[in-house]
Amino acid sequence: MRKVTWGAACSLDLMLTGPDGGLDWLRWSDDAAQISGARWQGVDTLLMGRKTWDFAARSGGGGDAGDSPIRTFIFSRTMTEAPKGATLVATDPAAFVREFKQKEGGDIIVMGGGDLASQLIEGGVVDEIGLNVHPVLLGGGIPFFRPMARQVSLVLREARPIAKDCVFLRYGVAR
Repeated sequence: MRKVTWGAACSLDLMLTGPDGGLDWLRWSDDAAQISGARWQGVDTLLMGRKTWDFAARSGGGGDAGDSPIRTFIFSRTMTEAPKGATLVATDPAAFVREFKQKEGGDIIVMGGGDLASQLIEGGVVDEIGLNVHPVLLGGGIPFFRPMARQVSLVLREARPIAKDCVFLRYGVAR
């Protein structure tokens, strides 16, 4: 079965962005690049929420999935048309991914904010969660996780310091 992973850089107070949406606090390093590159090995599917797609498009990294060999799904109840190269999904994200995981193919990455990821984690379809924790307290912003209606237990698979005083954590979702 295909593996679904979600991970991101976050502050020590578990924010994905600062209060103004800024990312100027991120400490990019060769370690972070290596972890990110390894995460994409064997991936053939990318899942994004509309807010993440919009952010990527504004930042110059989205807006057109083009001819990428990676299949892109955007989950939105408000978009009316999928960007070129992407597929728009307006149904329940967890139900869609649960069914999609059963199909032949490579691994699946959830990219972006906590809305979609929290729905998928709570829905029991995420297999692994990774955090690149940065040594800063932002005091607000977009939270890493949204409130969930049930507890989700995790199993530590990796914990190590990386460059620029960051810590990488990788957890498996307990079944």
